[in-house]
Amino acid sequence: MLSLIDRLEALVNAGTRVPLTSKALIDEQEFLELVDQLRVGVPDEFRHAKRVSQDRDRVISQAQSEADKLLSSAREHAEQMVQESDIVRIAQQRAVEMLGEATAEASRMRAEADHYAMEVLEGLENELNRLLASVRKGKAALEKLSRDNDPPDRDDIVGSSVRSGRPDGKHTSEV
Repeated sequence: MLSLIDRLEALVNAGTRVPLTSKALIDEQEFLELVDQLRVGVPDEFRHAKRVSQDRDRVISQAQSEADKLLSSAREHAEQMVQESDIVRIAQQRAVEMLGEATAEASRMRAEADHYAMEVLEGLENELNRLLASVRKGKAALEKLSRDNDPPDRDDIVGSSVRSGRPDGKHTSEV
């Protein structure tokens, strides 16, 4: 196609110049042959250009489609990573909360156990004090009884048994 245009240009340059104008005389037959060749070649060139344009549009469309797919995939992946990051952050937050709750529950249980142990020990102490008071009261009663009923000395027991003839030292009315 470009060669035909070059030949037309050469035809005009080779033509005879009309004095005092910018016009040139050229061979009409040769000019018409070149124009016919251009007419025949132009549709082929247009078809070829149209095909190239369509191919270009198809390649651009495919590239755009691929770019859209890649962009969509990247967005989904980024969103998934954000969600996973959120899940991890939420899980870590929940773990901290659970640890705090467990620590508080352990402290509460320890305080309750200490309180219960203190109540049991105080009850035991009261019971022991009551028993100790009972033991002391029993001891005191025995001591008082012992003082009131002071048994005779051994010598007294031996002397009276010799006199009464009984080992317990008691006298009988029969003698």
